[in-house]
Amino acid sequence: MPEGDTVWRTARRLHLALAGRELTRSDLRWPSLATVDLTGRTTLEVVARGKHLLHRLDDGRTLHSHLRMEGSWRVHPVPGPARLPGTTRAVLASAEHVAVGASLGMLDLVPTREEHTLVGHLGPDLLGRETELEVVLDAYAAQGDRPVGEALLDQRLACGIGTLYAAESLFLRRVDPWAGAGSLPRETLTAVLTTARSALVANCSRAVQRTTPPSLREPTWVHGRARRPCLRCGTPVRVDPLGTPPTDRVLFHCPTCQGSHPR
Repeated sequence: MPEGDTVWRTARRLHLALAGRELTRSDLRWPSLATVDLTGRTTLEVVARGKHLLHRLDDGRTLHSHLRMEGSWRVHPVPGPARLPGTTRAVLASAEHVAVGASLGMLDLVPTREEHTLVGHLGPDLLGRETELEVVLDAYAAQGDRPVGEALLDQRLACGIGTLYAAESLFLRRVDPWAGAGSLPRETLTAVLTTARSALVANCSRAVQRTTPPSLREPTWVHGRARRPCLRCGTPVRVDPLGTPPTDRVLFHCPTCQGSHPR
């Protein structure tokens, strides 16, 4: 699933292409929106909220989308691609650009004043203008024995972190992903959270996500590197399930550097 920085970049591209411009084409290929026509509406802005995209229009409505695992929005110069992919779920165009949403996991149209019904459950956005650090730390500390890796992925506590930044920040701070979040010292939680946020912010400005120094060929420390040597100690990196079905995920970790003990 795309991380918060990927969604932020997507929102930025859509905003630059469509904000302040009238929509000249609208094709929403979603069962509940199939008869909706947004042609003639003007885009006010497109913003990210965690992993959600909010496309606000001048008629007081918001087109909400979520990329889930495979979704994307691509921006093309007019007239756009000659053939749309079979997974196309939305097409929005101005006089200059065509935005194509493919394999979207969610697509909703709601009054802007009711955006909270779609994103109100989310915790503070780590890419927001003012990150509520103390609020997020309190939320993590209140998780008791819940594995800290699982807590980091809970968008209700703080939104934007996915498996990549959870794995990388825990590795960099030598924290066992299966340690109870509530048992960790506050300074440890602070270090993990600020590390994750710094990586998210840094990667907003580049297309290829990287958490390692430019001097290393590998772009990540442990994520995506199962069975390969840890860049710090040489131990084979492991990937193990985290959480409970059906919301369980997998997380990469170094059992030596992090003293990891999957449950």
